Amino acid sequence: MPRPSCSRCYRPLDRCLCALIPALDSRTRVLILQHPSETRHALNTARLAALGLRNAELLVGERFAGLVERQARPGLRPCLLFPGDGAQPLGGLATSAAEPLLLVVPDGTWRKARKLLYLNPELAALPRVALPEGLSSRYRLRKAPMPGALSTLEAIVAALEIVEAPQSFQSLLVPFDALIDGQIAAMGEDTFRRNHQR
Repeated sequence: MPRPSCSRCYRPLDRCLCALIPALDSRTRVLILQHPSETRHALNTARLAALGLRNAELLVGERFAGLVERQARPGLRPCLLFPGDGAQPLGGLATSAAEPLLLVVPDGTWRKARKLLYLNPELAALPRVALPEGLSSRYRLRKAPMPGALSTLEAIVAALEIVEAPQSFQSLLVPFDALIDGQIAAMGEDTFRRNHQR
């Protein structure tokens, strides 16, 4: 029988993270598009981002026809946070006089995120922005598929800290760190060291 879980953060009630989740304002509108396979993942960092940002929304699915058109309110510049050919450095958009961004963030494995773009040409056609190289993840439970790979939450925090500097969004990482620490405690230090530490 499954343990009772929190209806907000989806964590087991005895490991609820809600008390640690901030409620931060941002000029940037963050739209997270989550592949359905990620919704009940134990480390659902996209949900933590959506809960911690007042100007964020999490949508689950594979097809999002007309979504950008519905979300792109006057005064918002839509862009896709996804590396690849033609992606501009995000720092180039970080000017205080510019209109705020509608930052579209796919959430899933790299393969599933690419599938979301393949199934939604409207998203793939958005101007792409990328984070600077050399960032490192605090996600100690996962082997990164490539250097600089971050969890969805970490990528959003990094993006907002560039675009909205000097405002800090580090408090979004407090529940993330607690989540990782809880997972390590549950598996035991020995198992963690054996399987996850280099």
